Amino acid sequence: MGNARLKDKVAIITGAGQGIGEGIATIFAGEGAKVVVATRTEKNGRETVEQIEHAGGQAVLCVVDVGEVDSAREIVALALAEYGRVDVMVHNAASFLMGAIENFSEADMETAFSVNLKACFRLSAACIPHFRQQGGGRLLFTSSVTGPRVAMPGLAYYAASKGGVNAFIRTAALELARDHITVNGVEPGYIRTTAMELLTDEAGIREMESFIPTGHLGEPKDIACTMLFLASEEARYITGQTIIVDGGSTLPESPKFMDELDNIQSLADA
Repeated sequence: MGNARLKDKVAIITGAGQGIGEGIATIFAGEGAKVVVATRTEKNGRETVEQIEHAGGQAVLCVVDVGEVDSAREIVALALAEYGRVDVMVHNAASFLMGAIENFSEADMETAFSVNLKACFRLSAACIPHFRQQGGGRLLFTSSVTGPRVAMPGLAYYAASKGGVNAFIRTAALELARDHITVNGVEPGYIRTTAMELLTDEAGIREMESFIPTGHLGEPKDIACTMLFLASEEARYITGQTIIVDGGSTLPESPKFMDELDNIQSLADA
């Protein structure tokens, strides 16, 4: 177990069956939180719960599709039934659809926006009354550098939905500030997850790493630790913000300029 920075807190984590969500769930549990593992895939969710329990933490599984209208109320109801309260809500689940704009269907668009953006409204609305009753709470969201900071062909709906997430964070933070409810997010860059490894091979990953100033992909832990900070008492005066966690990948004007890093290092070593 960690330093118990979330001792006696109850945290909902969506998309907690794998990747970044799994990382957030396990780190939160290690810091004393009771975790509601919300995921669409039961097998993955059970593995996350078992991992937490094996390490001495507490967790309960909620098999749910956050793209469905009633899912948020279902998740919050489970948290209240199991643990009697909810203190932190992390919406991390996401729909990642690729394709040309003219080829997207209405169904694709609805899925992307329902999971990535509409769920922000639903989950927040379900948690807010309980946060107010308890005197405060934390709403946290996994956004992305894609959309708010940079663009990539084939990811228009994903990028648009994540840009909406950032706008939601700012507006909700202002609306809820007097209720002692903070609203923040994290914008991941390239993070090495199972989903990432399915999209490309090791050669593709090495090529991605060549464009990242730190020289490597991030790990789910990198996002989870940032979320932990935002959920902790240390971040009590922070609201309406997103933190970019990308190894500096959004800093260069062009990937070609990354070649200059070696030249600069050579001059420094001379």
